[in-house]
Formats: sequence, structure tokens, C-alpha cells
Amino acid sequence: MPLRGEPTPMTAETPPLALDIDGTLTDGDGRLDPRTFEYLPEWDAPIVLATGKAFPYPVSLCHYLGIDLTVIAENGGVVLADGTVSYQGDPERAADAVAAFEGRGGDLGWPAFDAVNEWRETEIAANVAADLELLESVAGEFDLEVFDTGYAYHLKTPGVEKGVGLRAVADTLGLDPGSFVAVGDSVNDVSMFEVAGRSFAVANADDDAQTAADTVLEGSYFDGTASVLDSL
Repeated sequence: MPLRGEPTPMTAETPPLALDIDGTLTDGDGRLDPRTFEYLPEWDAPIVLATGKAFPYPVSLCHYLGIDLTVIAENGGVVLADGTVSYQGDPERAADAVAAFEGRGGDLGWPAFDAVNEWRETEIAANVAADLELLESVAGEFDLEVFDTGYAYHLKTPGVEKGVGLRAVADTLGLDPGSFVAVGDSVNDVSMFEVAGRSFAVANADDDAQTAADTVLEGSYFDGTASVLDSL
């Protein structure tokens, strides 16, 4: 059972971080918390930004934070570390599944210009207003799965997840995956929590993330994340 409350201060050297973005580095309105520009550029160890968003989003965030481009995007579908990019998953199968979904009256639920999927390379995301029952039915026919992160329904290849991405990043950087401290808020962070040596769920996290985390924080959104960073 996860602990609840504030993180216990650590005295070891600064650990590498694996940080979710939405709900973890943001505020309750989904805006990036400005304190990330104070905390993250000064962190004296590698930082991995791990997200379900398309590849350009975390890369851009790294750029504007002034930190190394080390990211896990699309729930593990795209990994960038030390200048090397790797891809997992079957985007063609996902596209075929979406065509079948739409052919049966389904709608991904995005505007005409679909910025959510425009640059997505390994999976396809649907709005949470989409017909989940139909989407899951079609996904099963194509041997795909649907991940509900609370922000979108992700149509993805089974086995592609943030935890696998974190192992790949650690291997590329020559680090022990267990040396990472992970912070997140959603079911797609569970595999990352299982790989990292220490894991925290912010107070706004879903039930899956809270159950999987070593500690459930008192603070929500970046307030919770900041409390972890202050303790390390």
C-alpha cells in the first residue's frame, strides 16, 4: 500500500528524474507551472520528460526549459536520449483501426486541424468524448489497446509503455533504471513507477497511479511535484 503525505528527505546524490507532464508539471487548468523554469534547469542530474503527447511537445518543452533533449513521448512509442531516437509500435495498424472506427460512425472528436495527432508517429489519440465502447471494440479487432489517461483515449500497440521507454533511456545514458525518481498522475505512469527506484503520485492522480506509487503526495499538480524535488 502506498504511503501518503510529504516525501521523506533523501541524503544521497541528486537522482535522475522521470517526470510526467500533464497533471504533474502543470496546474489545475492544464497550464505549465512557471516554477518548472526555476526547478528543472538547475537540476544536477538527467531529467526525462515522459508523456502521452506527440513527440514535438516534450522536445519543445526541453528546449524552452534549457535542459537536455531526453524524452519519452506517445506513452513510450518514441524515445529520445543522447541524440538517438527510437520508435516502438505499429502506426499503420492504428491508422487502419481508426479508419474502421470512423467507418462505423466513430469520431475522434478533434477539430478539423487535429493538432493532437498531426505529429503523432506511433499511436493515435481520441478525445475523451469519443465513443469509447466502439473504439475498444475496434481496437480488439486490430490487436491494439486503448489507454484512458484522463486527457485522451490512446489507441496503441500493447507492450508500448513509459516503463519500457525509461529502461531504454537508462540504458542509453548508462544509468540504472532503479536510480530514477518518477512523478506522475495517470495510469500511463504505472509502468514507469514500476521501473523507477522511487515513485510518487501527485494528489490529483487517478486510482491506478495512486495504487502503484510508493507515495501519494498531499500536494496536487506541480505543488506535489515541487515537494518531491525539494526533498531530494
